[in-house]
Amino acid sequence: MKTNSNTYTIIYSAIMVVVVAFLLAFVFQALKPTQDINVALDKQKQILYSLNIRGLNDKAAAAKYKEVVVADEILDEAGKVVNPGTQGGTTAGFKLNSADLKAGKLALYVCKVDGKDKYVIPVYGMGLWGPISGYLALDDDRTTVFGAYFNHESETAGLGAEIKDNLAWQEQFHGKKIFKGNDRTAIVLSALKKIDDPTTQVDAVTGATLTSNGVTDMFRECLGKYLKFLNGK
Repeated sequence: MKTNSNTYTIIYSAIMVVVVAFLLAFVFQALKPTQDINVALDKQKQILYSLNIRGLNDKAAAAKYKEVVVADEILDEAGKVVNPGTQGGTTAGFKLNSADLKAGKLALYVCKVDGKDKYVIPVYGMGLWGPISGYLALDDDRTTVFGAYFNHESETAGLGAEIKDNLAWQEQFHGKKIFKGNDRTAIVLSALKKIDDPTTQVDAVTGATLTSNGVTDMFRECLGKYLKFLNGK
């Protein structure tokens, strides 16, 4: 076959595409177990961050997660446990995502910190440019925020990205209430530009109103699915 012919060029290009695709698929499969471990470890760290446990290396974080997470339960919207999970669990509630939450399968991390019960709830929403998410840790009264951690995929650095990057902003949530007084029928925890109720509201991120609104909305939408649990029913 003539090497300068169109047929040769097409066949050569097709073979190269197949070879490269095979190599990429092989490398992806070879690295996937390591990638999965890293993704799981990052998730464990985020849960620990919401419990105000930070600054640990990978090994220490994995050990701490197994220590403080009593169970990764799965609840239904009636507040009933459908899967009790396990100590340091990574196979029940840990595997759930935003689609599962929308379908009524709710992850709940039952934790023990300094001998006291804490409950960590994952939350999902939308910021200005893309998805935002996080974990909210509650005291055993199921209404007082013990800690919070938020993440994002594509918010603006110095603005919407502050929900992840600004520890001081996350710490504003400590001690806030998710309900208004004794009324446990609606989630009122909010991030607002103007504070009317300092017991349930924190300052919005400066210059990132839409992202702050997204944080407020994800509280109401996600925590709203846990109302039966939060009311102890």
